Amino acid sequence: MISSSCSQTPYPEVCNSFITTTNNINPLGTLEKTRFMFRDVALQVTLNQAERAHQLISAMDLGSFHERGKMAWADCLELAEDTISHLNRSMKSPMNSMVGMIDAQTWLSAAIANQETCKNGFIELNSTSHLASLPFMLSNFSKLLSNSLSINYNQMETMISKTGGGNRRLLSVDGFPRWVSTVDRKLLQSSTSTTADVVVSQDGSSNFKTISEAVAASVKLRKGTKRFVIHVKAGVYKENIEIKKSMKNLMIIGDGIDKTIVTANKNVQDGSTTFRSATFAVTGDGFIARDMTFENMAGPQKHQAVALRSGSDQSVFYRCSFKGYQDTLYVYSQRQFYRDCDVYGTVDFIFGDAAAVLQNCNIYVRKPMSNQKNTITAQGRVDPNENTGISIHNSRVTAAPDLKPVQGSFKTYLGRPWKQYSRTVFMKTNLDTLIDPAGWLEWSGNFALDTLYYGEYMNTGGGAGTTGRVKWRGFHVITSAAEAAKFTVGNFLAGSSWIPATIPFSLGL
Repeated sequence: MISSSCSQTPYPEVCNSFITTTNNINPLGTLEKTRFMFRDVALQVTLNQAERAHQLISAMDLGSFHERGKMAWADCLELAEDTISHLNRSMKSPMNSMVGMIDAQTWLSAAIANQETCKNGFIELNSTSHLASLPFMLSNFSKLLSNSLSINYNQMETMISKTGGGNRRLLSVDGFPRWVSTVDRKLLQSSTSTTADVVVSQDGSSNFKTISEAVAASVKLRKGTKRFVIHVKAGVYKENIEIKKSMKNLMIIGDGIDKTIVTANKNVQDGSTTFRSATFAVTGDGFIARDMTFENMAGPQKHQAVALRSGSDQSVFYRCSFKGYQDTLYVYSQRQFYRDCDVYGTVDFIFGDAAAVLQNCNIYVRKPMSNQKNTITAQGRVDPNENTGISIHNSRVTAAPDLKPVQGSFKTYLGRPWKQYSRTVFMKTNLDTLIDPAGWLEWSGNFALDTLYYGEYMNTGGGAGTTGRVKWRGFHVITSAAEAAKFTVGNFLAGSSWIPATIPFSLGL
């Protein structure tokens, strides 16, 4: 049974090798005799290797590493820990539940994103000589992850076919989010001044002067798993902030876009990895931000410089602004929803490997450096079974004030394929005349042009015409509402099961 089951995976030889030689699962001869199902066995083997890789990375001698290499190594260590967490959660997700299977697909996709990010850090900081010494680059770990993702995906597809003939609408759960209590709903609906657990203001009149202090204090002050609300009064807060994985269900409320501003200037040119350059980074699940501006002031000449990075599952950003140039908004991994937001940038400025929907947002393309082309998106899906992609729905794409007078001097595209299975759709969005008739740009020659999925559905505006679009196999002018509906909040994010009821959103097209 092991051999036949392994033959269904992308890397059957790796599957056979690891599952038949592991000492942690007994008996191994016939899987039917064990209490584990094949999915559980594959996940356990992958988890074993993740733990081993983490131990080896932790114990590495960094004597030969220069400072940039050490920074990339530190990213890899954190990402390895995160991957172990994702695999543990995937193993505990119920196999007989569609929600459990979708959750596992999300977490396994995030684990794959972690592998890519670890590798990218060394490449970005010109430290590829150190890459070969990393144990989880040398091992078959990435292949084991891909196999686990494939096994989970196939079981999910089987469940869909048995319960509804492939009707994807079964993935959406109607009603209030399961995890938002009545108390939380009232909290979200009431005014900021009476609901915040702590208040931040620069003049010292409140609990804290910095956002970082308030975030750190939340660990001690919060009661149980109750949502913890931080009100940040108007002001410019010059700080780098990290909401760690253990900090779940945090909410940060500002006084409005361009009133409450978080700003910094970390960037790759000055020695940070893209991952670590974020002004504001969040990995704790269930994060919500409202009425905030997140900014990276490094400028176009500094290249990759992230304003916000979210790896928070089921995170929501409502009435927020994200300002930068290259790599402004890093939709890093897991499920994310952006509503009534503004995003500013030049190159690849909405990028990452999350399942992200931007709804009713304004996308402002800025003036790049003289030798650059503008690309709005760079989605990072590396495996065809990942449930990730960027969906831009019912939004507007136009030139920012600095680009508008000279927009004819620069080409602007909807996106380019950062990774092989890059997936992005623009639906019912107004595309201004700055969009090049070709619509999309190559990354490097023919890379990913057959394997990507780029779609456009019922867009309007001077840049929405599709007659001059690229002729790639992976590009689609979507004419079917059913096909477009796969990328809505209800289906792509199963959003009705977790987005707070106080935030307006459309489940369908």
